[in-house]
Amino acid sequence: MNSQISHTKAIRAQLLASMRNGEYAQCERLPRESVLCVKLGISRTQLRDILASLEREGFITRRHGVGTIINRHVLNVQTRMDIEIEFLDMIRQNGYAPAVAFIRTSEETADEKTAAQLRLPPGTPMLRVSRLCTADGRPAIYCEDLLEKALIQGPYTDEDLKRPIFHFLQQNCGVYPYLDLTDLRAIPADEKLAEILQVPVGFPLLYMEEVDYDIDGKPVFSSTEYFADGIFRNTVMRKKL
Repeated sequence: MNSQISHTKAIRAQLLASMRNGEYAQCERLPRESVLCVKLGISRTQLRDILASLEREGFITRRHGVGTIINRHVLNVQTRMDIEIEFLDMIRQNGYAPAVAFIRTSEETADEKTAAQLRLPPGTPMLRVSRLCTADGRPAIYCEDLLEKALIQGPYTDEDLKRPIFHFLQQNCGVYPYLDLTDLRAIPADEKLAEILQVPVGFPLLYMEEVDYDIDGKPVFSSTEYFADGIFRNTVMRKKL
């Protein structure tokens, strides 16, 4: 099942790339479903699932008698806050060279807030993974991920932690985050954040506090993310019901 999900995600990414700067970059519409199935080498059911997800996210609009319209105004948005992508991809999409400046780990126990977020007893052993991502060498995103140590299946190395946290959760924990709930607000940089992100104390940062859940609704990890100002233009797409 997981390999099928990965394959579907890869085909979806391929189709998006084709619409942005590939075969369909100059097209107003996608080909008929029967043609797309052959080109992509997938079934009609798989294709319809992919098209449904692209329509939910606004990249396309399907209209009876008209076809599948490509929404260029949505495709050309650099950073969508309503769609989660990996940090390095986000930086790359905004025209910068991405890199990971450091990854640090620490072991601790769940405090009252973490315990409530993840539905764990206070004092549960936890692993904190902190990373700083840069854009053209400039500090851009500082993130701290927190997960229960008991989720980790067997030993792991620093190389394992260099991958995005979602890869680590899938490969080393057998955990597949399905959705997250995230609070956003602007905060001033304290001394710690000012040093990490190389900004003055009090400099405005976009702060995101996230809890991820698996498909059964169980919280699997929490994350705090800090975005430096002046690097990203963040856009949210909201459909009118």
